[in-house]
Amino acid sequence: MTEMTAAPVTAPVSPAATARVLAEAARAVDAPDLVLAVSRNGVRTVHTGGSADPGPVPRELMAYELGSASKPYAGLLLARLVAQGRVRYEDRAADLLAPGFPVHPAVRRITLRHLLTHTSGLPGLPADFYPQAVPRWSTDPYGGYPADRVVRAFLRARPRHRPGTRWHYSNFAVSVLGHTLAAATGTPWEVLLHQQVLAPLGLEATRVRPGPDGTDAVGHRRDGTPVPALDTGGFTAAGAVRATPLDLLTFLEAHTGSAAGSPTDSSLAAALTEVTRPVLRRGLRHAHTHTLTWFHHPTPYGPVLFHAGATLGQQAFLGFRPGTGLAVAATATRRVHRADTFVATAYGLLTETR
Repeated sequence: MTEMTAAPVTAPVSPAATARVLAEAARAVDAPDLVLAVSRNGVRTVHTGGSADPGPVPRELMAYELGSASKPYAGLLLARLVAQGRVRYEDRAADLLAPGFPVHPAVRRITLRHLLTHTSGLPGLPADFYPQAVPRWSTDPYGGYPADRVVRAFLRARPRHRPGTRWHYSNFAVSVLGHTLAAATGTPWEVLLHQQVLAPLGLEATRVRPGPDGTDAVGHRRDGTPVPALDTGGFTAAGAVRATPLDLLTFLEAHTGSAAGSPTDSSLAAALTEVTRPVLRRGLRHAHTHTLTWFHHPTPYGPVLFHAGATLGQQAFLGFRPGTGLAVAATATRRVHRADTFVATAYGLLTETR
């Protein structure tokens, strides 16, 4: 387990200096719309730009698709439900989702913790997902695979590895977690997320469905042509969150303790602490460390926690340094490609900036 060492004490950085850093970083990213946002102990600096003409709604007030960067929201939700005593990390998903239903012994052993930490043994996506997705891979691969199909695929699954033994990134597993929590609480996922995470943190511009016309950022293919808004089908918990960059900073500030007000609910405060704690290692010589929901890396300025995400035409990056008050949120409206610099640029703001 990696120790959470204190970050070196550094001199305060002025907003003007941060603005210069963000403007320089933005030159490395080619996208129709780009937002780079930094919070230092609650003092925010936001840079907006891009190759497209800005619309009537400022870029920092547009809602962007987070893709896999939605998973920290699912992780915080699970941690809060555990803190409330409504579920346990070691609860078996099949028992909550379909009590008494006959499943493979390995599926029976899969817990909520396994699903969230990508150690369930499930593949990235169900095997029968691809035949329906490939014909519309660049427009709507997920919309034709609804929630009941995700659940059925889980209940008949044959995990590749014994749960808890290997790390394998899985949108399938986190999606199953969402349906399991909905079943366990008797509350639809969207309502549960709003009640337990979005509303308590004041995330009024965060949602899991497209908003009113003109309020959502439009994604683009690599050639610059627009793509339709993402429909996640039954994979909502793994990638459906949409948020403005300002709401993303609010979400991250809650994790750093630099939000305007500390959580008054003890279960939320406990959950915010729990999701920053390293819980597993993976990779060659176990060099990569993870919390329940964040990637966890060491840096000269202390550990950083982060998660990136991409959809058919957008990208997002969320990260923070515990104990320092530094948080970075970034969004872009161009589909990821091999030579893409977006994630590296955002990660650099988090790890190379004092």
